[in-house]
Amino acid sequence: MFKVLKQEGRARRGVMETVHGTIQTPVFMNVGTSATVKGGISTMDLKEIGCQVELSNTYHLHIRPGDDLIYKMGGLHKFFNWDRPVLTDSGGFQVFSLAKLRKITEEGVHFSSHMDGKRIFMGPEESMRIQSHIASTIAMAFDECVENPAPYDYVKKSSERTLRWLKRCKDEMTRLNSLPETINKNQLLFGINQGGTYDDLRVKNMIETAKMDLDGYAIGGLAVGESADVMYHIIEVVEPYMPADKPRYLMGVGTPQNILEAVYRGVDFFDCVMPSRNARHGNLFSWQGKMNINNERYFDDPRPISEGCQCPACKHYSRSYIRHLFKARELLGMRLCVLHNLYFYNELMEKIREALDNGEYEAFYRKWVNKLAERVD
Repeated sequence: MFKVLKQEGRARRGVMETVHGTIQTPVFMNVGTSATVKGGISTMDLKEIGCQVELSNTYHLHIRPGDDLIYKMGGLHKFFNWDRPVLTDSGGFQVFSLAKLRKITEEGVHFSSHMDGKRIFMGPEESMRIQSHIASTIAMAFDECVENPAPYDYVKKSSERTLRWLKRCKDEMTRLNSLPETINKNQLLFGINQGGTYDDLRVKNMIETAKMDLDGYAIGGLAVGESADVMYHIIEVVEPYMPADKPRYLMGVGTPQNILEAVYRGVDFFDCVMPSRNARHGNLFSWQGKMNINNERYFDDPRPISEGCQCPACKHYSRSYIRHLFKARELLGMRLCVLHNLYFYNELMEKIREALDNGEYEAFYRKWVNKLAERVD
């Protein structure tokens, strides 16, 4: 299912076979929370800009339109016309992001819907059933994402509960995949490492998670309050205990610099709303560095966002025109910028893979890790 093709230091070049197609790693998954990338991006657009894996949100799809409807429509792939892999998160992040609207027990989490206040319960079994209904390629185990920093005793209890929930997730996934009415009987399950910013809790949790022989392993609970240096340290602490023959996923990360640093430390999968969210406000990434298209200096700039870029925005429109669209509050400006940022992220991953193929990742990393964090304007 997953094979490491080459390794340079800790950085890995791999390939993963799934029921919905092949994934070349390292890979950035384009985030479409409600089965669409915000900014008017279609699945046809995603193919054009090089997206390999789309990521959708279990909690949000459960709320609207409802996983029963998605099941009735033949699963998420048919529902939004996508024939490549889909990863669904478990709803565990909402344990963190909806902290004021939830109550955690051993059985699971009681939510108040962020839309209408309706009471919802989601535990390991419920999360697996929803994800099975959605019929994603990869399902994530249900966990608790703890804010950093958090008290040691609470994080210890939380990470231990996440392990107990993981066992329940695996058992339920096995049951669901055996049912004749299940759409995707080859649905994969990734476990999630937790433990806050405490080395001993992270290592213990990863050792126990690895024992469950899952399809992949994620590092969760980072980029939620700690510094980048702390995040990199946690990756370094956990990585030696992650199975070498399975994919590794750093959840919710991040900037181009974060990705280069994490690949350097052995991570294979990434996702983040940052490129699309930033683009909707005119904040753009390029090989020249970061820029904001709203800047006055682009008023009469005839160049594309990034010279040499082959994204739909750069091939056809100028900085001046795209800035005009933002100032006129025309939705096309937002759409073009989202397309550009996602194209850049997908191209970044392609160049990372190429560097690993050629045994040149160290040089690639050194060249770009600081450059991509600089501001053009």
